[in-house]
Amino acid sequence: MTIKEIEQAVTQYILKECLSGAKPGELTSSTPLITGGIVDSLGALNLALFLEDQFKIELQGHEVSKDYLNTTASIANLVYSKL
Repeated sequence: MTIKEIEQAVTQYILKECLSGAKPGELTSSTPLITGGIVDSLGALNLALFLEDQFKIELQGHEVSKDYLNTTASIANLVYSKL
């Protein structure tokens, strides 16, 4: 699986779960998800659960933070590093 494929899956998840009704072009790889208020703390936990289930990876507690989950690009890089 490529980083681009991972990012596409994450983007689809964010659009469905956090930005219902938004156009796909409104969410870019650098859109701030946590610091931009799109994903809150509960949303970050749900996103982490999605990533673990979807990609069969295990995230550490410190990785469920804005340092790792703030953009779809950073999320894709994190997931890719664990595959």
